[in-house]
Amino acid sequence: MKLLVDMNLSPRFASALNESGFSALHWSEVGAFNAPDTDILAYAKANDFVVVTHDLDFSSILAKTQLNRPSVIQIRATQINSLGLINTFINELNQHQNKLNDGALMTFDEKGTRIRELPL
Repeated sequence: MKLLVDMNLSPRFASALNESGFSALHWSEVGAFNAPDTDILAYAKANDFVVVTHDLDFSSILAKTQLNRPSVIQIRATQINSLGLINTFINELNQHQNKLNDGALMTFDEKGTRIRELPL
């Protein structure tokens, strides 16, 4: 699974994912820092990425457009860069990898993970 990390998350977050065996790319490596979310979704869909973001706009776009790809992971936690949270997030990625490959919206926070199949 390839992960495209949005600008609102640190490049260090992408590095931690790469160190854990995932293929992660930070948006700053491929696009403009002020690119609209629709451009990020289009790039992710065209290049078979799952978007990882801290932004709720992506779920709204998915709902409005009825897209079945790309999958989007919304991180709603407050301590995003803590080691414990990253490790829990990686465990959740491993657990839900098949659903994300099929097309899903995953919301991750300190309370747990919720996942919905696409289209919404």
